[in-house]
Amino acid sequence: MAAAALRAVSAGPWAPSLERTNFRGRTVTLAAGPALAAAAAVGGAAGAPSRPAAAAALVAGLSSGAVGLYDDVVGARPDQKAAKGFAGHLAALRQGRVTSGLVKIAGVGAAGLAAAALLAADPSVRSHPRRRRAGRTAGLVDVLLGAGVVAGTANLVNLLDLRPGRALKAGVLLGTPLLPGPNGGLAAGPVGAAAALLPADLDERVMLGDSGANALGALLGVALAARTGPVGRAALLTGIAALTAASEKVSFTQVIQNTRGLRELDALGRRHS
Repeated sequence: MAAAALRAVSAGPWAPSLERTNFRGRTVTLAAGPALAAAAAVGGAAGAPSRPAAAAALVAGLSSGAVGLYDDVVGARPDQKAAKGFAGHLAALRQGRVTSGLVKIAGVGAAGLAAAALLAADPSVRSHPRRRRAGRTAGLVDVLLGAGVVAGTANLVNLLDLRPGRALKAGVLLGTPLLPGPNGGLAAGPVGAAAALLPADLDERVMLGDSGANALGALLGVALAARTGPVGRAALLTGIAALTAASEKVSFTQVIQNTRGLRELDALGRRHS
């Protein structure tokens, strides 16, 4: 499904606007981003254990992919490039400018909130022992924690999308342990789409961009949120927040290059010339 979606996006009249230059100066296409978002969202929804969970996958994957694509296209404009990071987008907002990055942040956050609310309507998720004892306030906190997991995972995967194949490998490694169990179908969509597009990404023919990385992370976040209670969601969100904060101080690429094992895994399958 992902390969077919990639061919369809690459053949569209918008294809020239999706061409970018990667870190080695090669021309690649961002078509893999919307292709992954569509295939992974549909695949996750098809494997979902219930209609609310299927809706959560569609909302998280397609919405995160759409606002990511908006940032990929509009964010390439000269007037948008100056704002970097969350602080840069807030500074631009104080000056009366709404950046594409801020639109993406708000959109991914809203998608996470909607997906978490839909999961709360899923009987299998709602029947978690800790949730049966929860009141309205606790239920609201649980939804907010779920939203944080979905949006935070989307951002975290996006932070890894700096070298060919890195984000897709991370997605497969994170998603594969989530495949067993009643909610495993939610992870099957993003894992399958990531595996299908990995060869083209490693060969530097395509690039995920914000569209693909955000969608992949958001869908994995839905799978994580669906199988955890409030305590598990809080623990996940704490870890995600810590890694995100660390990314502001330390380069993930530098850490990977300086760590044996991570360096070899990161380079596995990648072209060298």
